[in-house]
Amino acid sequence: MASRLSQSCSPDERVVPPVRFAQKLVLCLAVALYSTASCGFAQVMLKPVQPGEPITLLPTDAAVFESPESRKDLPCTVAGRKADLGFDLKFHSGFDVTIPLRELSGDASTLSVVFRVYPQGNKEHAAYFVQHFKVPVVEEDAKGDATLQGSIDVGPGKYRVEWLMRDKVERVCSSAWDIEAALSPKDKPMPLFIDPDQIAESLAEPFMDDAGSQPSHQADGVNLKLLVNFAPQDATSPTLQRSDTEALVSILKTIQRDKNVARLSLVAFNIGENRIVYRQEAADRIDFPALGKALQSMKLGTVNVAKLGDKHSETDFLEELIEKEVADTAHPDAVIFAGPKAMLSADVPQEDLRRIGDIECPVFYMNYNLNPQAVPWKDSISHAIRAFKGTEYTISRPRDLWVSTSEMFSRIVRSKRQHAMAAAASASTGTH
Repeated sequence: MASRLSQSCSPDERVVPPVRFAQKLVLCLAVALYSTASCGFAQVMLKPVQPGEPITLLPTDAAVFESPESRKDLPCTVAGRKADLGFDLKFHSGFDVTIPLRELSGDASTLSVVFRVYPQGNKEHAAYFVQHFKVPVVEEDAKGDATLQGSIDVGPGKYRVEWLMRDKVERVCSSAWDIEAALSPKDKPMPLFIDPDQIAESLAEPFMDDAGSQPSHQADGVNLKLLVNFAPQDATSPTLQRSDTEALVSILKTIQRDKNVARLSLVAFNIGENRIVYRQEAADRIDFPALGKALQSMKLGTVNVAKLGDKHSETDFLEELIEKEVADTAHPDAVIFAGPKAMLSADVPQEDLRRIGDIECPVFYMNYNLNPQAVPWKDSISHAIRAFKGTEYTISRPRDLWVSTSEMFSRIVRSKRQHAMAAAASASTGTH
């Protein structure tokens, strides 16, 4: 994944004020090999001109990589990150760099980072990355440090990282380190979405389609209805944190990738805003870019004046949502809720939900909760699905997502098979 910054920059930004004293420098990024500066994720994995050909580096960069000594003529400190397993069932690693602002003083310039990653003992299969950081004008007496970051995805294995950064006058800072990506013994059976010894770019943003999220569906697979509450873990947060977004999108991608899926429909909503943010009718895959664009319209930090006079507006919204979507005549093979805990002022009355009647398909709730000990009690969605004998799973770590998804699909497939057998038996009885 390309660099993550401590604050965002406008893509149309043209003038950056000087950095003063101990203020930390925030660097906009210029996409590698492009002439126009832009802000955002700018790490690029280099590709050979022809498949199978080696990557050609600048001779000076190649010499730095082959040298056993680290370079510090450009003073910087770089620390490699350990490989952690994400909810997307990929290992994420990377680096954090600090450089004194005094080393960047003067006119605007660019810092270039080049690094290669390869499975230990297999340098011939190295992956090369380049990243350019646009540096604004820095005063000569500026104090403090600039901070830079970058990240990559790797599969299980041991890797060597060889890294360098150079400035406009060709001063170089270089370093090298080892990383290991390994599952714990109890997680060994977990199928990951990146192969052993594989190195890849992380997604610039979670709503991009990646190769690992592409479905491999069966024509006679199950049809699912997904209802996802896109909300932050912290109910008081005015924004949906990227980590929360990534986890919720990873839940959707994990469901979509399952071989038992034929079609999915999606309703993305936000209880706090009392509205459906995005709807997609049944299809063989989720339109993640469209979902991401729709979620940009959410305004979590604002208060709807109309809601102030109705303290149970969120409860009413949830009840109406369930009445319309769960009792839908489309008859999916399962209804799956997902999202963080929704602690409302009042739960939807059970007697109101029972009026919907029996739901033929199983109902599930994948509750994304990073700290279940802090909020151990049931939330309003959990209370609501009790009326349909629903099953709740707590998703606190990647392993929970794998275990719950495996069990859930086993139950969905079994339920569909039982309904098909019952329908066949009924039809046979009616014929004779």
